[in-house]
Amino acid sequence: MSFPGLPRPAPGEVLLISTCYEDGKALWGGLLNEIGGHREGDVLVLGGSGARLRPVEDRGWDDLHGGNVPALVSGGGLVPPVVVLADIPVVYGGGGPLLVDLAAIPGRGVRAPSARLGEILAALLGGVLAFDDLVRDMDKYGVYQGDGGRPAFPAPTLPTGRSFPALPSTAAALLVRTSFDDEHGWRSLLDELGGADEDGWVGTDPDPDETDVEHYPLGALVVDDRAFADLLPGQVPALIPPGEHTTLVALADARTFAEPGRPLTVVDLYDTPGQTAVLPCSIVGSMACNLEIGNMDFHEFVAEERMEPWWEG
Repeated sequence: MSFPGLPRPAPGEVLLISTCYEDGKALWGGLLNEIGGHREGDVLVLGGSGARLRPVEDRGWDDLHGGNVPALVSGGGLVPPVVVLADIPVVYGGGGPLLVDLAAIPGRGVRAPSARLGEILAALLGGVLAFDDLVRDMDKYGVYQGDGGRPAFPAPTLPTGRSFPALPSTAAALLVRTSFDDEHGWRSLLDELGGADEDGWVGTDPDPDETDVEHYPLGALVVDDRAFADLLPGQVPALIPPGEHTTLVALADARTFAEPGRPLTVVDLYDTPGQTAVLPCSIVGSMACNLEIGNMDFHEFVAEERMEPWWEG
Protein backbone atom coordinates (compact mmCIF):
# COMPACT_ATOMS: atom_id res chain seq x y z
CA MET A 1 0.00 0.00 0.00
CA SER A 2 1.25 3.47 -0.83
CA PHE A 3 0.12 6.88 0.38
CA PRO A 4 0.02 10.17 -1.55
CA GLY A 5 2.95 12.51 -0.96
CA LEU A 6 2.53 15.46 1.36
CA PRO A 7 2.25 19.02 0.08
CA ARG A 8 5.12 21.28 1.02
CA PRO A 9 3.98 23.90 3.53
CA ALA A 10 4.96 27.53 3.19
CA PRO A 11 7.81 28.70 5.45
CA GLY A 12 6.60 28.95 9.04
CA GLU A 13 3.57 26.73 8.44
CA VAL A 14 2.91 23.26 9.85
CA LEU A 15 0.70 20.69 8.16
CA LEU A 16 -2.29 19.31 10.06
CA ILE A 17 -3.14 16.04 8.31
CA SER A 18 -6.46 14.26 8.59
CA THR A 19 -5.85 10.51 8.71
CA CYS A 20 -9.39 9.38 9.55
CA TYR A 21 -12.15 9.29 6.89
CA GLU A 22 -15.73 8.10 6.60
CA ASP A 23 -17.31 7.72 3.16
CA GLY A 24 -14.36 9.68 1.79
CA LYS A 25 -14.97 12.64 4.14
CA ALA A 26 -12.28 13.80 6.54
CA LEU A 27 -13.13 13.51 10.22
CA TRP A 28 -11.59 16.00 12.64
CA GLY A 29 -13.57 15.27 15.82
CA GLY A 30 -13.62 18.38 17.98
CA LEU A 31 -9.98 19.23 17.27
CA LEU A 32 -10.45 22.31 15.09
CA ASN A 33 -12.53 23.95 17.81
CA GLU A 34 -10.28 22.79 20.66
CA ILE A 35 -7.08 24.26 19.24
CA GLY A 36 -8.65 27.71 18.86
CA GLY A 37 -7.28 30.31 16.51
CA HIS A 38 -8.69 32.06 13.49
CA ARG A 39 -8.70 31.52 9.75
CA GLU A 40 -6.46 33.35 7.33
CA GLY A 41 -7.46 31.79 4.04
CA ASP A 42 -6.56 28.10 4.22
CA VAL A 43 -4.43 28.55 7.35
CA LEU A 44 -5.35 28.42 11.04
CA VAL A 45 -3.46 30.95 13.15
CA LEU A 46 -3.43 29.62 16.68
CA GLY A 47 -4.14 32.14 19.41
CA GLY A 48 -1.44 34.43 20.71
CA SER A 49 1.32 32.02 19.69
CA GLY A 50 1.08 32.97 16.03
CA ALA A 51 1.65 29.33 15.02
CA ARG A 52 0.31 28.74 11.51
CA LEU A 53 -1.37 25.40 10.89
CA ARG A 54 -2.50 24.28 7.43
CA PRO A 55 -5.21 21.57 7.54
CA VAL A 56 -4.91 19.19 4.59
CA GLU A 57 -7.17 16.34 3.48
CA ASP A 58 -6.79 13.43 1.08
CA ARG A 59 -8.68 10.20 1.57
CA GLY A 60 -5.53 8.45 0.38
CA TRP A 61 -4.15 9.28 3.84
CA ASP A 62 -6.84 7.22 5.56
CA ASP A 63 -5.16 5.15 8.32
CA LEU A 64 -1.82 6.90 7.80
CA HIS A 65 0.40 6.37 10.86
CA GLY A 66 3.13 8.59 12.24
CA GLY A 67 5.89 6.24 11.12
CA ASN A 68 4.63 6.43 7.53
CA VAL A 69 4.96 10.20 7.34
CA PRO A 70 8.71 10.74 6.73
CA ALA A 71 8.62 8.76 3.47
CA LEU A 72 5.89 11.09 2.13
CA VAL A 73 7.95 14.27 2.39
CA SER A 74 9.16 15.42 -1.02
CA GLY A 75 12.90 15.79 -1.56
CA GLY A 76 14.61 19.09 -2.16
CA GLY A 77 14.37 22.28 -0.18
CA LEU A 78 13.93 22.61 3.55
CA VAL A 79 12.16 19.75 5.31
CA PRO A 80 9.57 20.94 7.85
CA PRO A 81 10.63 19.86 11.35
CA VAL A 82 7.22 18.53 12.38
CA VAL A 83 3.76 17.62 11.12
CA VAL A 84 0.58 17.14 13.13
CA LEU A 85 -1.87 14.25 12.67
CA ALA A 86 -5.57 14.23 13.48
CA ASP A 87 -5.84 10.46 13.81
CA ILE A 88 -8.22 7.88 15.30
CA PRO A 89 -7.39 8.71 18.97
CA VAL A 90 -8.22 12.36 18.21
CA VAL A 91 -11.46 11.67 16.35
CA TYR A 92 -12.91 8.86 18.44
CA GLY A 93 -11.06 9.04 21.73
CA GLY A 94 -10.79 12.75 22.36
CA GLY A 95 -7.00 12.51 22.57
CA GLY A 96 -4.60 15.28 21.69
CA PRO A 97 -3.13 15.62 18.20
CA LEU A 98 -0.02 13.63 17.34
CA LEU A 99 3.14 15.61 16.58
CA VAL A 100 5.49 13.64 14.30
CA ASP A 101 9.21 14.36 14.22
CA LEU A 102 10.66 14.89 10.75
CA ALA A 103 14.08 16.18 11.76
CA ALA A 104 15.90 14.47 14.65
CA ILE A 105 14.45 10.92 14.64
CA PRO A 106 11.86 10.95 11.84
CA GLY A 107 8.68 9.03 12.51
CA ARG A 108 8.54 9.13 16.30
CA GLY A 109 5.65 10.98 17.90
CA VAL A 110 4.37 12.80 20.97
CA ARG A 111 0.83 13.90 21.70
CA ALA A 112 0.07 17.48 22.67
CA PRO A 113 -2.87 18.78 24.70
CA SER A 114 -5.13 20.34 22.07
CA ALA A 115 -5.39 23.68 23.86
CA ARG A 116 -1.57 23.97 24.00
CA LEU A 117 -0.85 23.00 20.41
CA GLY A 118 -0.10 26.56 19.25
CA GLU A 119 2.22 27.24 22.18
CA ILE A 120 4.14 23.99 21.64
CA LEU A 121 4.47 24.43 17.88
CA ALA A 122 5.70 28.01 18.29
CA ALA A 123 8.33 26.82 20.77
CA LEU A 124 9.47 24.04 18.41
CA LEU A 125 9.68 26.30 15.37
CA GLY A 126 11.39 29.02 17.39
CA GLY A 127 14.04 26.69 18.78
CA VAL A 128 12.90 27.11 22.39
CA LEU A 129 11.96 23.41 22.49
CA ALA A 130 13.47 20.46 20.66
CA PHE A 131 11.51 17.32 19.86
CA ASP A 132 13.75 15.48 22.32
CA ASP A 133 12.35 17.76 25.05
CA LEU A 134 8.83 16.65 24.18
CA VAL A 135 9.81 12.98 24.34
CA ARG A 136 11.65 13.34 27.64
CA ASP A 137 8.70 15.11 29.25
CA MET A 138 5.80 12.95 28.10
CA ASP A 139 3.66 10.87 30.44
CA LYS A 140 2.75 7.18 30.18
CA TYR A 141 -0.02 8.10 27.72
CA GLY A 142 2.50 9.74 25.40
CA VAL A 143 1.25 13.27 26.16
CA TYR A 144 3.77 16.09 26.55
CA GLN A 145 3.62 17.28 30.19
CA GLY A 146 0.52 15.14 30.70
CA ASP A 147 -0.72 14.11 34.13
CA GLY A 148 -0.64 10.34 33.63
CA GLY A 149 2.57 9.56 35.50
CA ARG A 150 6.16 9.37 34.25
CA PRO A 151 7.35 6.26 32.39
CA ALA A 152 9.85 4.19 34.34
CA PHE A 153 11.78 3.54 31.12
CA PRO A 154 11.75 6.71 28.97
CA ALA A 155 12.49 6.23 25.29
CA PRO A 156 16.13 7.13 24.49
CA THR A 157 16.46 10.31 22.46
CA LEU A 158 20.05 10.19 21.19
CA PRO A 159 20.03 8.94 17.57
CA THR A 160 22.72 6.54 16.42
CA GLY A 161 23.46 8.51 13.25
CA ARG A 162 22.91 5.35 11.21
CA SER A 163 20.30 4.43 8.65
CA PHE A 164 18.46 1.12 8.81
CA PRO A 165 16.69 -1.04 6.23
CA ALA A 166 12.95 -1.56 6.29
CA LEU A 167 11.68 -4.22 8.66
CA PRO A 168 9.97 -7.30 7.22
CA SER A 169 6.34 -6.95 6.23
CA THR A 170 4.00 -8.78 8.60
CA ALA A 171 0.65 -8.21 10.28
CA ALA A 172 1.90 -10.10 13.34
CA ALA A 173 4.63 -9.12 15.81
CA LEU A 174 8.35 -8.73 15.17
CA LEU A 175 11.16 -9.75 17.51
CA VAL A 176 14.21 -7.75 16.47
CA ARG A 177 17.69 -8.39 17.86
CA THR A 178 19.62 -5.14 18.34
CA SER A 179 22.43 -6.35 20.64
CA PHE A 180 24.96 -8.90 19.35
CA ASP A 181 27.37 -9.27 22.29
CA ASP A 182 25.78 -12.34 23.90
CA GLU A 183 25.13 -15.20 21.50
CA HIS A 184 24.33 -17.65 24.29
CA GLY A 185 21.83 -15.20 25.78
CA TRP A 186 20.13 -14.78 22.42
CA ARG A 187 19.79 -18.54 21.93
CA SER A 188 18.46 -18.88 25.47
CA LEU A 189 15.88 -16.17 24.79
CA LEU A 190 14.65 -17.97 21.67
CA ASP A 191 14.45 -21.23 23.63
CA GLU A 192 12.46 -19.51 26.36
CA LEU A 193 10.02 -18.26 23.72
CA GLY A 194 9.54 -21.79 22.38
CA GLY A 195 12.33 -21.91 19.80
CA ALA A 196 12.40 -20.56 16.28
CA ASP A 197 11.00 -22.73 13.48
CA GLU A 198 12.59 -23.14 10.05
CA ASP A 199 10.75 -20.07 8.74
CA GLY A 200 12.11 -17.88 11.53
CA TRP A 201 9.02 -17.67 13.75
CA VAL A 202 8.66 -18.21 17.48
CA GLY A 203 5.50 -19.19 19.34
CA THR A 204 3.38 -20.02 16.30
CA ASP A 205 2.20 -23.46 17.42
CA PRO A 206 1.57 -23.38 21.18
CA ASP A 207 0.23 -26.46 22.95
CA PRO A 208 -3.18 -25.44 24.38
CA ASP A 209 -2.78 -27.92 27.23
CA GLU A 210 0.46 -26.29 28.32
CA THR A 211 -0.36 -22.65 27.62
CA ASP A 212 -0.55 -20.28 30.58
CA VAL A 213 -3.18 -17.69 29.64
CA GLU A 214 -1.48 -15.17 31.97
CA HIS A 215 1.77 -15.65 30.04
CA TYR A 216 0.53 -16.25 26.52
CA PRO A 217 3.36 -17.24 24.16
CA LEU A 218 4.70 -14.57 21.86
CA GLY A 219 4.08 -15.37 18.21
CA ALA A 220 6.58 -13.28 16.26
CA LEU A 221 8.77 -13.21 13.19
CA VAL A 222 12.40 -13.15 14.33
CA VAL A 223 14.78 -10.60 12.81
CA ASP A 224 18.38 -11.59 13.57
CA ASP A 225 20.38 -9.24 11.36
CA ARG A 226 23.36 -7.09 12.32
CA ALA A 227 21.97 -4.37 10.07
CA PHE A 228 19.69 -3.57 13.03
CA ALA A 229 22.46 -3.37 15.65
CA ASP A 230 21.81 -0.50 18.11
CA LEU A 231 18.43 0.32 16.57
CA LEU A 232 16.58 2.72 18.89
CA PRO A 233 12.84 2.54 19.63
CA GLY A 234 12.17 5.96 18.10
CA GLN A 235 13.65 4.80 14.81
CA VAL A 236 11.37 1.77 14.54
CA PRO A 237 8.02 3.26 13.37
CA ALA A 238 9.51 4.63 10.13
CA LEU A 239 10.86 1.15 9.28
CA ILE A 240 7.43 -0.51 9.14
CA PRO A 241 6.37 -0.94 5.49
CA PRO A 242 3.60 1.53 4.50
CA GLY A 243 0.11 0.16 4.97
CA GLU A 244 1.26 -2.77 7.09
CA HIS A 245 -0.44 -3.08 10.47
CA THR A 246 2.28 -4.87 12.43
CA THR A 247 1.00 -5.61 15.94
CA LEU A 248 4.18 -4.57 17.75
CA VAL A 249 7.96 -4.61 17.53
CA ALA A 250 9.86 -6.10 20.47
CA LEU A 251 13.57 -5.26 20.67
CA ALA A 252 16.04 -7.69 22.21
CA ASP A 253 18.57 -5.08 23.32
CA ALA A 254 21.40 -4.92 25.82
CA ARG A 255 18.93 -4.85 28.73
CA THR A 256 17.46 -8.17 27.54
CA PHE A 257 20.75 -9.99 28.14
CA ALA A 258 21.73 -8.18 31.35
CA GLU A 259 18.64 -8.24 33.56
CA PRO A 260 16.44 -10.93 35.14
CA GLY A 261 13.35 -11.96 33.20
CA ARG A 262 15.02 -11.18 29.85
CA PRO A 263 13.03 -7.93 29.42
CA LEU A 264 12.17 -6.85 25.89
CA THR A 265 11.70 -3.25 24.82
CA VAL A 266 8.36 -3.09 23.04
CA VAL A 267 7.75 -0.17 20.69
CA ASP A 268 4.41 1.55 20.14
CA LEU A 269 3.73 1.93 16.42
CA TYR A 270 0.38 3.72 16.50
CA ASP A 271 -0.86 5.66 19.55
CA THR A 272 2.48 7.35 20.26
CA PRO A 273 5.02 6.03 17.74
CA GLY A 274 8.35 5.26 19.38
CA GLN A 275 7.07 5.12 22.95
CA THR A 276 8.41 2.12 24.88
CA ALA A 277 7.17 -0.49 27.29
CA VAL A 278 9.83 -2.66 28.96
CA LEU A 279 8.42 -6.06 29.90
CA PRO A 280 9.66 -9.51 30.91
CA CYS A 281 9.73 -11.62 27.76
CA SER A 282 7.08 -13.89 29.31
CA ILE A 283 4.54 -11.02 29.29
CA VAL A 284 5.06 -9.74 25.74
CA GLY A 285 2.94 -12.49 24.16
CA SER A 286 -0.04 -11.49 26.30
CA MET A 287 0.57 -7.86 25.35
CA ALA A 288 0.57 -8.70 21.64
CA CYS A 289 -2.62 -10.72 22.00
CA ASN A 290 -4.44 -7.96 23.89
CA LEU A 291 -3.33 -5.25 21.47
CA GLU A 292 -4.36 -7.33 18.46
CA ILE A 293 -7.92 -7.84 19.70
CA GLY A 294 -8.22 -4.30 21.09
CA ASN A 295 -8.70 -5.53 24.65
CA MET A 296 -5.98 -3.26 26.09
CA ASP A 297 -4.07 -0.16 25.01
CA PHE A 298 -0.32 0.25 24.76
CA HIS A 299 -0.14 2.65 27.70
CA GLU A 300 -1.49 -0.06 30.02
CA PHE A 301 1.85 -1.85 29.65
CA VAL A 302 4.01 1.23 30.29
CA ALA A 303 5.50 0.96 33.79
CA GLU A 304 5.41 4.13 35.88
CA GLU A 305 8.22 5.53 37.98
CA ARG A 306 8.14 4.36 41.62
CA MET A 307 5.11 2.12 40.92
CA GLU A 308 5.06 -1.66 40.84
CA PRO A 309 3.78 -2.83 37.44
CA TRP A 310 0.55 -4.80 37.55
CA TRP A 311 2.29 -7.88 36.07
CA GLU A 312 4.58 -8.06 39.10
CA GLY A 313 1.75 -7.86 41.63
